[in-house]
Amino acid sequence: MGIPGTAGPPLAVEGLGKTFGAIRAVDDLSFSVRPGAVTGFLGPNGAGKTTTLRMLLGLTRPSAGRALVGDRPYAEHATPARVVGAAIESSGFHPGRTGLGHLEAYAPQAGVARARCRELIEFVGLAAAADRRVGGYSMGMRQRLALATALLGDPPAIVLDEPANGLDPEGIVWLRQLLRTFAGQGRTVLVSSHVLAEVQHTVDDVVIIARGRLVHASSLAELAGLAAPETYVESPAAQALADLSRERGWAARPDGAGLVLTGVPAAEAGAAAYAAGIELHQLASRGTGLEDVFLRLTADPR
Repeated sequence: MGIPGTAGPPLAVEGLGKTFGAIRAVDDLSFSVRPGAVTGFLGPNGAGKTTTLRMLLGLTRPSAGRALVGDRPYAEHATPARVVGAAIESSGFHPGRTGLGHLEAYAPQAGVARARCRELIEFVGLAAAADRRVGGYSMGMRQRLALATALLGDPPAIVLDEPANGLDPEGIVWLRQLLRTFAGQGRTVLVSSHVLAEVQHTVDDVVIIARGRLVHASSLAELAGLAAPETYVESPAAQALADLSRERGWAARPDGAGLVLTGVPAAEAGAAAYAAGIELHQLASRGTGLEDVFLRLTADPR
């Protein structure tokens, strides 16, 4: 699908803010999304991700700042659905319509023929359910139909909000491959999630927000660089081990009968203990994963 090499438009939010009464849902948020890459838009539930995406797509008016698709707001494009395909909510379906009927209802907005609807319902794996009413679809089937709706205009940019919700493992692998294919075609792909583990095998870049504010934006490789190694050590000379940790400036915390040393590879900890004459009964590496980094970045400072 699509034309290989077709560059998508960059997406950008600049000083974006949104308040609902006394609640500041999005607070002075700025970031950009580049073409030819999959960008993960990450944050805990309630961080402001969906509100931000709705402002990017012209569905919610910002209280401050602006959101751009290319060089202009989404609504200023002549045929927005042919520029950005979006799936923000998988519940926005008329339960009495069939899956195919749903796509046909949206086809005029994208300026496409009915044949395109049949092509897409097969592409997302819903051919056998094309004539069933959406009210009887599972959550995973609704996610696939939402994706088909986003792809109606064969857009060079794709924005998906929690697209893996409700998909089975096979569906998640299919989605990952699809997003990688889109990025390989030069399209701009922005995918939100509140679970980094869901997208870390797919994305090239990450934008992380918490409490409506940006807390981190980088490549996935740079984020991985923030993951510090941890080592579990256990010794009958617990006080000597604690003293060694302080001398070396290692961050240490109790864990059961031993200590967990942060930022220290096991080989380094073992060599230092040996040089100091400290007997060890256990020495084990505990790699800190990206999910731990994500939780640390998004933790409430209070």
